Amino acid sequence: MEANTIRFIRRGELVTLGNVPPDRTLLDLLREDLGCTGTKEGCGEGDCGACTVVLAEPEGGRLRFRAINSCIRLAHSIDGMALWTVEDLAGPDGSLHPAQESLVQAHGSQCGFCTPGFVMSLFGMYQNHVVRGEPITRERAQAELSGNLCRCTGYRPILDAATRMAEFPAVPVDEAALLERLSALAPQVPSTGYLAPTRLADLLALRAEHPQAQLVAGCTDAGLWITKLHRQYPRVLDVTRVQELRRIDPWHPGPDQPAGLAIGAAVTLADAFDALVAQRPQLQTFAERFAGLPVRNSGTLGGNIANGSPIGDSMPLLIALGARLVLASARGEREVALEDFYTGYRQTVLAADEVVARIEVPGPAEGEFLRAYKISKRYDDDISAVCLVVQLGLSDGHVARARIGAGGVAATPVRARQAEAQLAGRPWTEEAAHAAADALRAEFSPISDMRASAAYRRQVLGNLMRRLWLESQGVRGINLESFRIEEVTE
Repeated sequence: MEANTIRFIRRGELVTLGNVPPDRTLLDLLREDLGCTGTKEGCGEGDCGACTVVLAEPEGGRLRFRAINSCIRLAHSIDGMALWTVEDLAGPDGSLHPAQESLVQAHGSQCGFCTPGFVMSLFGMYQNHVVRGEPITRERAQAELSGNLCRCTGYRPILDAATRMAEFPAVPVDEAALLERLSALAPQVPSTGYLAPTRLADLLALRAEHPQAQLVAGCTDAGLWITKLHRQYPRVLDVTRVQELRRIDPWHPGPDQPAGLAIGAAVTLADAFDALVAQRPQLQTFAERFAGLPVRNSGTLGGNIANGSPIGDSMPLLIALGARLVLASARGEREVALEDFYTGYRQTVLAADEVVARIEVPGPAEGEFLRAYKISKRYDDDISAVCLVVQLGLSDGHVARARIGAGGVAATPVRARQAEAQLAGRPWTEEAAHAAADALRAEFSPISDMRASAAYRRQVLGNLMRRLWLESQGVRGINLESFRIEEVTE
């Protein structure tokens, strides 16, 4: 078998493509190499969802279906998986799939450019929920379609379509046959350009051997460097197939401390947030607003951290939770607090032969009061102007402990130590909240950019601390998260 070969299952058949460059995107492969022009290129940066396709791979004896953005996903990353595009859903006789028929019946297509992406996200929802007997509520549809944008403002009929898919004759995927076909794929001959080890030891050896190779995971950032900055990568090192990095395990930091989570660096953002929300349900809205589902289905927690963007939302949360990183190389492992990981703008303490292996997150302690705030121009599927996460340990009306993580206010994600000092050991009062707000505004010197001015960011930091105080006193109706249409129309 030639180097740089990709194999995947489509329409039940094996597709083999040779001589694929390591930095070729999946969208370019579909449209230019396979002629699948039903998949559209809209933004080329994972924002609009027009290029959405669905991937499936074995997980726990079943298939796990994921809608992803093909414009920023590297083609080689789907080797060994099953793929569906919008051309693959209709039956041999031309009958439409429920994801398509419901959209037609609900009049959910206007200009039609975004429609293929919506159809594929609906197909992913159909496989993950309808086929398994789970209802699709309007809330679920809105959350899972947040990564698909409609320029014709036709969201109401599209949401109607999502909730009606179960009304049409069932069209399930033959998962047993597909699992058998996927398992029968022979092990891939190692590529010279796209390196995708399956064991941690092999990854670390390759990292030491090729320190200049571009390290990738879900490519939700690296894909942009290809599509927007036109960078080329002759050698790519993919961490997402390393089994040790794909696990989420219980983590016990010590006696008398609550059990937490050890999240492998290659765990997707969707799965990582599911695990965090299971321990801390109040993070549900923050997790959904982190990014649209296709981005969360591709991106990884370790990649978001290692990328080091000052506006990455996972880092303020993990800093507030007291997370630590385990860095690994062929020389061994070492631990570092997340807030100490960054040394400058997109710069970290990682050595040339190291990778982020896992993230250790303490569990919720008694008296924990946690709030995570994301401020962005658009409520869904947008990048933060300011992200603030505050964890307080409240006991008998006092702040026993305080940890605060912030993003968008400095060159790196940061821990707000001065604001913490204003709270720790003090009674939890409105005055204490105001003092912490003043400390937050004074502690950082944010920049002005297209998302927000420096003055706005400073003002918002203090306002969020005020909001935290009000929410701790049971005040509702002060933000969009608690807004319910039913309450307004009754």
